[in-house]
Amino acid sequence: MKRLLTLMVIASLSLPLLQGCATAVVGGAATGAAVIHDRRSAGTILDDKTIVLKIMNEMSNRPELREHSSMSATSYNHVVLLTGQAENASYRAEFERIAANTPMVKRTVNEVQIGPNATLAQQSKDSWITTKAKAELFNVKLPQFDPTRVKVITEKGVVYLMGMVTPEEAAAVVEKIRYLSGVTKVVKVFEYI
Repeated sequence: MKRLLTLMVIASLSLPLLQGCATAVVGGAATGAAVIHDRRSAGTILDDKTIVLKIMNEMSNRPELREHSSMSATSYNHVVLLTGQAENASYRAEFERIAANTPMVKRTVNEVQIGPNATLAQQSKDSWITTKAKAELFNVKLPQFDPTRVKVITEKGVVYLMGMVTPEEAAAVVEKIRYLSGVTKVVKVFEYI
C-alpha cells in the first residue's frame, strides 16, 4: 500500500512535467510544419527569431526607450520591420540604430509612428484586424499559394505584410486585405521571388 501511494505521488508530481513535454512536442511539430511550408530555410527562421530577441533585449537595456515608447520589431528573412509609437523622433531613430546594428540584419524598415502609444482599445482592434487578415489569406486562390508564408502585423489600423512571395501573390494578398473593416492602409514589406 505504501509503495502504491509513493508511485501515485511521484506520478502526480510528474504530470506537470509531462504536460510541458507534450506542449514542447506539439509546439515543435507546429514549428516543424511551419518550416516545411516556409520559403525560408530553417536556419533563416531561427536567425529571424534571434534577431528579434537581440533587438528587444537591447531595447530593454535602455530604460529611456522603454519609458517613452511602445515599439516592436519583426524580422523576416533578415529584414526587420519596426512598428509602434515613440514620443519623439530621437527615440524612433535610436530604435532603428539598435536594429540596424544587430548582427545578420540586411535592412530595416522603420514604420514607428511619432505620438502617443496605442490605447488598449486600439491594440484590441489591431489584433482583430490581424486575425481577420490572416483568415482572409485562406481565400487567396492562386496555385502554390500558402497563406502561412505571409506575416501580418497591424498597428493603429495600418496592416504590414511580410514574406517571400511572387508579385502575383502580393497583389492578390493586398486585394484581399485592403477592404477589411478597420484597415486604413496596407504596407508591403515583401521580398519578391
